[in-house]
Amino acid sequence: MKRNQSSEDYLECILLLSRESAFVHRVDVARKIGVSQPAVQKAVKILQAANFVECDGMHIYLTAEGAKYAETVYERHCIIRDFLKLHGVNEADANGDACEMEHVVSEATFKMMKSYVEVNKH
Repeated sequence: MKRNQSSEDYLECILLLSRESAFVHRVDVARKIGVSQPAVQKAVKILQAANFVECDGMHIYLTAEGAKYAETVYERHCIIRDFLKLHGVNEADANGDACEMEHVVSEATFKMMKSYVEVNKH
């Protein structure tokens, strides 16, 4: 699957919700992302077709492949957020900007940010 901001946002959301609870429900995803349940249903079907999630009717689970992809997206988010914070951006703006930038920043730029954060975070 080529990179897709919407799919990545859903995967990241499901990952974070699964860290809070063993069961992820569509309604929780809808609330966290701020979309309707039918929108979540459509996204889940796309993610199922890509083998990123499985559903048992009530719950959404990341597959091993989906979990790996979601972790990658979330790492990008965290590194970019931390990079921005290290440069004086406040928490709320850094988090919001990271949500957008994580999908479009080049791999070379991300690697530079990651290296900078690793050296300067401590």
